Amino acid sequence: MNLEHESSSMKTLLFLCTGNYYRSRFAELYFRHLCAAHSLDWQVDSRGLALEPQNIGLSHYTQQECLRLGVSTEPHREPIPLSLNDLVKSDLTIAVKETEHRPLMRRKFPDWEHKVVYWEVHDLDVEPASKALPELRAHVESLLRQLQQGQ
Repeated sequence: MNLEHESSSMKTLLFLCTGNYYRSRFAELYFRHLCAAHSLDWQVDSRGLALEPQNIGLSHYTQQECLRLGVSTEPHREPIPLSLNDLVKSDLTIAVKETEHRPLMRRKFPDWEHKVVYWEVHDLDVEPASKALPELRAHVESLLRQLQQGQ
């Protein structure tokens, strides 16, 4: 997927994970923080592919890491399920774990499966937040550098 964009118009980035509670929310908040710090003109949001009823608000791991990094957790909101309209409005969509999210995309949004960029950042059932969040930070920082080069 081409990450370049025209600097004259604001583009939209959408992060996806399963529950829109931990990984995609951290990526959204951290990317928004970096955009503000580097004057990069992107809107960012996040959604979940299979929300779980026990996930309310924002993961405490995400809250703790944002606090540690000085990243705002505003606006406060509940997890939001992905819709077709979200995909249509997004200029760039990134799912944070290919092995988990590609099958969900194939089942729920088959026409969009190959239009998504996939990373491979594990959820808490596989890797602790102390390992996953630094990996996610590195991906977001690399993405920021790629987008800056495309300006």
